Amino acid sequence: MTDPIAQFSQWLEEATQSGEPEPTAMALATSDTQGNPAVRMVLLKHVDARGFVFYTNLTSPKAENLASNPKAELCFYWNRIGRQVRVRGRTEPVADAEADAYFATRPRLSQLGAWASKQSHPMQGYYDLEQACAAYAVRFHIGAVPRPPFWSGFRVVPDRIEFWRQKPFRRHERIICVQQGGEWREQWLYP
Repeated sequence: MTDPIAQFSQWLEEATQSGEPEPTAMALATSDTQGNPAVRMVLLKHVDARGFVFYTNLTSPKAENLASNPKAELCFYWNRIGRQVRVRGRTEPVADAEADAYFATRPRLSQLGAWASKQSHPMQGYYDLEQACAAYAVRFHIGAVPRPPFWSGFRVVPDRIEFWRQKPFRRHERIICVQQGGEWREQWLYP
């Protein structure tokens, strides 16, 4: 395997073709300033040679964690094809133009929801969110909904990518690819 990003893209396509319910779902692990870990599911929105991109509210705990410690790990698991990929690396914010372009492709109700949600902050009940969405629907009426200034993306720039393939009798295949001197080095691991 000379290109782990191409390998990942192939596996993602196979997971998608298998009917995996949410093939772009990935566990995102971060840690706060005290080293306390936090993991949650997010969706991969883009992958290329530069890294793996997801989007979020910049006031969310995940964004706050990444501001203080820009290291993260992702984990994809595709049960239908018996494969897992782990990606570790530093994170960097995506460019405003990239975030704007992606935001413009989102359904209008998702765009309004991005404005309305004070992600991870307390609310009295679900009606608070519905009321906020309605207020932004009135604010933007029928025009385009711009990207909120507090909403953007992060790119995980990988330095390690591990591929795991399920095999009978727990004799699984594990290969880790490590970035060294601008090149990927591959190593087989015991399962």
